[in-house]
Amino acid sequence: SKAAPILCGGITVYDPLRHWGATEEGRKMTIGVVGIGGLGTMGIKLSKALGHTVVAISTSPNKEALAKEKGADFFVASADKDSIMACAGKCDLILNTVSANHDLNVYLPLLGKNGTIVQLGLAFNPHPISQFMLMRGRKSISGSIVGSLKAHEEVLELCAKHNIHPDCEIIEANKIDWAWEQLTG
Repeated sequence: SKAAPILCGGITVYDPLRHWGATEEGRKMTIGVVGIGGLGTMGIKLSKALGHTVVAISTSPNKEALAKEKGADFFVASADKDSIMACAGKCDLILNTVSANHDLNVYLPLLGKNGTIVQLGLAFNPHPISQFMLMRGRKSISGSIVGSLKAHEEVLELCAKHNIHPDCEIIEANKIDWAWEQLTG
């Protein structure tokens, strides 16, 4: 029952790790993960299993304990400039899982030279970007949405090898029926 979410959320964060070289044997990177929800916690777990340093990034300082429990080495409270400056320039890659409208410029100082932010959460409004901040460190912003069949096989193997699974809540059938009745009247 926990394998199915790997084929959705797991591949969503794994495929950009694969594309940007984080799955290469012996390569060590610092991976930032914005948003400590379902996708974000999978991003932390997979990045850590691949042997990378992980920086969890959230607007909510109370997510620090959860992020570190899932494997994050560092935590950045993105609303706190001092917290951002403590990890400035450290991230090679940032997986942005946030699907709400937000300011991407906040995360640019965290990227090192040639670093990339990968948009995984779908926000419908355009994001204004500071071109100077991009140009100064040859930084990039990209996007990713799904992986190949080969990438699906790889993420399943990685999860099996490291006993990684999504955090799932199992709901009893009678509670689902009750919830449906409440919604449909």
